[in-house]
Amino acid sequence: MKRGTPGFVGARLREAREARGLSVTALAEILEVSRQSVSQYENEQQSPRSEVMVKIEQVLNLPPAFFSRPVLKRPEARRIFYRSMKSATKLARVRVERRYEWLTEIANYLQEYVSFPPVRFPRFDVPRDARELSWEDVEDFAVRTREFWGLGEGPISNVVWLFENKGAIVTRSIVEADELDAFSEWHGWQANSSTPYVFLGADKESAPRSRYDAAHELGHLVMHRNIDPKHIENQTTFKIIENQAHRFAGAFLLPTLAFSNDFSVANLDAFRALKPKWKVSVAMMVYRSQDLDLVGKEQVRRLWINRTRRGWRLKEPLDDHLPIERPRMLQRAFSMLVDERIQSRDEIRTALPYSAGDIAELAGLPQNFLDEEPAPISLKAYTKKRSGSTRSTHYGTGEIVDFRAARDSKEG
Repeated sequence: MKRGTPGFVGARLREAREARGLSVTALAEILEVSRQSVSQYENEQQSPRSEVMVKIEQVLNLPPAFFSRPVLKRPEARRIFYRSMKSATKLARVRVERRYEWLTEIANYLQEYVSFPPVRFPRFDVPRDARELSWEDVEDFAVRTREFWGLGEGPISNVVWLFENKGAIVTRSIVEADELDAFSEWHGWQANSSTPYVFLGADKESAPRSRYDAAHELGHLVMHRNIDPKHIENQTTFKIIENQAHRFAGAFLLPTLAFSNDFSVANLDAFRALKPKWKVSVAMMVYRSQDLDLVGKEQVRRLWINRTRRGWRLKEPLDDHLPIERPRMLQRAFSMLVDERIQSRDEIRTALPYSAGDIAELAGLPQNFLDEEPAPISLKAYTKKRSGSTRSTHYGTGEIVDFRAARDSKEG
């Protein structure tokens, strides 16, 4: 590699560019260099000059240390489950994959100091070919998952916290793609020691939608962990996999017996009345009612027509009233490091060479959490003196007056 920036890692530039959703051409135009130059930087055929490197850091909003950090080796055959594999979301998929890789590095860093809950996800005997699973199998997996976690038949109070308590790493982050709501993966080199990761899109601030997305990803994690990775890329088998996760989510969030007992009539208002209890959308209750044969095809058709007529397709009643279930484990881990003085904010920024904003978003932290710590201050030596009936205390050159004494003097 030609001389330029010492220690420059080209793969990190590609990673950063993709994480920001930029093509090679777009980045070249912003940097005012040729497309060929950017390609050569990424392939380490040459290294950026210092002035170009400064621009790269500014444009991609990443510190210098990021571009000299070695890239971690990752498994080649990965099972990342997306809600859509349409071509329109390919750029978005690459973008969130890069941010997901940053999330795994953040979690690895935290686990050097903090013990996360052990992974307690059920392990079922599942096939490598999803086509071998029946609807009865999917329903059974949902029932057995609830039994494994001792959830009973009632509503789940907080799905995200449940996942975290069972050892999953969960994040909510902006995805910027309509077709990409969430994805998940068992991350690790060995199946017996891998960790479930769930990446939830934060673009749509809807609690019922987010709960459904989380339950959908759980379906992938428990039913499809052994699936042949090639099946995920095949449109036909991918559709089967997605439909199974849809069915699992419904069965997990709306158990057969409890939901059937709550069902009274195939009416949108009746479903809306159940929404605060089950914390799922009316649409999901319609689907689940159909799965359980509680409603017929003609009733379902009328429900969908009525739902559209009421303007509920994009937003349903109570969507704004149910609180979003936000991850808290990573946030608590960072707070513990700082509060217990295990790591300072400066040490965290040094160990994790990303922008403070990226770390905050992925870990669910306040945006200013990693800002510089305030300079330490302490009281100077002081002396007390009396002046008439007013007592005064001197701290350096400042004076603090005891207002009670001053008031007594005036009243006297």
